[in-house]
Amino acid sequence: MEILIDGFASVAALLALVGVLGGVALLLRQPLVVAFLVAGIVGGPAALGLVAHGEELQVFAELGIAILLFLVGLKLDVGIIRQMGVVALLAGLVQVAFTTGAGLILAKLQGWSWATSAYVALALSFSSTIIIVKLLSDRREIDSLHGRLAVGILIIQDVVVILALILLPALDTGEGGEGGLGQIAGQVGLMLVKAFLASGVLAAATKWVIPRLVHQFARSTELLLLASIAWAAGLAASADALGFSKEVGAFVAGLCLASTPFREAIGNRLVPLRDFLLVFFFIELGAGLELDRLVGVLLPALALSLFVLVGKPLVVMAILGALGYHKRTSFYSGITLGQISEFSLILGALGVSLGHLPEEALALLTVVALVTIACSTYGIVNLSWLYTRLAPALGVLERNNPTREFAETDSTPIRVDVVLIGLGRYGGRIGRQLSARGLSVYAVDFDPGEIRSWRQEGRHGRYGDATDPELCSTLPLQQACLVVCSAPELNTNRAMLDALEKTGYAGAFAATAHNHREARELRRLGAELVLEPFTNAADEAAERLSALAVQGTSTP
Repeated sequence: MEILIDGFASVAALLALVGVLGGVALLLRQPLVVAFLVAGIVGGPAALGLVAHGEELQVFAELGIAILLFLVGLKLDVGIIRQMGVVALLAGLVQVAFTTGAGLILAKLQGWSWATSAYVALALSFSSTIIIVKLLSDRREIDSLHGRLAVGILIIQDVVVILALILLPALDTGEGGEGGLGQIAGQVGLMLVKAFLASGVLAAATKWVIPRLVHQFARSTELLLLASIAWAAGLAASADALGFSKEVGAFVAGLCLASTPFREAIGNRLVPLRDFLLVFFFIELGAGLELDRLVGVLLPALALSLFVLVGKPLVVMAILGALGYHKRTSFYSGITLGQISEFSLILGALGVSLGHLPEEALALLTVVALVTIACSTYGIVNLSWLYTRLAPALGVLERNNPTREFAETDSTPIRVDVVLIGLGRYGGRIGRQLSARGLSVYAVDFDPGEIRSWRQEGRHGRYGDATDPELCSTLPLQQACLVVCSAPELNTNRAMLDALEKTGYAGAFAATAHNHREARELRRLGAELVLEPFTNAADEAAERLSALAVQGTSTP
């Protein structure tokens, strides 16, 4: 039996190296993908030699990619695209087209062939779904308007990736893709016929066979997980045998299970396995970066990285500005998308395996991934700081009257007693209780869906973000006697206090805090009342439980 990896000890040492570098990445507030790539470089033949040859990790790497694409298909949320409507579709497609076109010119100027330049340019147009969703979730911005726009564009990018993965193998004529147009057209036609027949078989299986099998397997959690992995790997291998890529087969396998009631259970259990196996994919990429090859692509990689970090966000900002979004929303969405994707590396690896790309091009994309992921992470974490300093220069990227994000905004009511910032579970309940007591509450939230629901109840409100320094100047503060911020983040409440002071607001301000320490700080800064939902809820629960316990002990 062939040993896939150079000994158990080498694997153990490599995983230990990944652990150490992962800890360093967390200290530097970097995604673990960066640590994995660096581990491949350090542990590869160019340095420690823990991995004798990068291709020895290929089986684990391919299985990790298959699980990744399986989960993409399993969790493909077309509802977000429907919710964003034409905006996500138009912004996503135009962004991919513009970025690919500009990237093609830049890559060609670096001396690459047209075929290589096209691969590289397309890879540059994609952004990292895994990293962006993780960072937005950590910052509680996944439901904000810029978060929804970014995720909507990411979904469009994922669809384009899948189409590319379907079509690119058809361009492989067995001679490095150098066949004539007639031969390529024939290959594409054959692919389409195979895709049509396979789709028919899978559609029938998805309707009549798969649901029954999944219900049977679901009797055992372990069996359901094992069957899902086998299904993903089996369909990936079948797609490869039919001339498609393994990635497409795994993606379709996920789509086939997306309509079952067990998709969340399957997806949640597969995420740790995906993350572990993807370690080997990124390590393999890093291990393939020989030092001389790395030095040779360093300058072109830095030039393309600058384009991804600056040019791609500017393209997104210009598109969203033209569609009627405020410069802040466009800026936040653009900076969020300023890196290349794990799919960019998968696309590059596919190109190398098909003979369409030289190894140097994959090395180039790997370096671009390292640079852009590392830099954009700091950009996403410091969005407010960046916007404050760049806002004066961003006006050229928006319309004179940006109105799209205020489509769910109504006119200011005649009477406003309370301005409520935040309509989450806590803030929404506060607003409805105040309304029930006869107060006129004007609500603001960064989730258009929450504002829509609030207005459907006959109340007044508008879209807005508490971290936007321009928000307070647009609110009906002259009429209000109280402003309530239901967001418990200290920085948000501090920024709101500062903005209210600059507008000359003379009423009371009620803040929300996580704990006593933050509450004391907010009182010191001028908040008349500080709500502590976690502490207050615990105190009330303890009081009610004590009463119940006393009642129980007094019962004979």
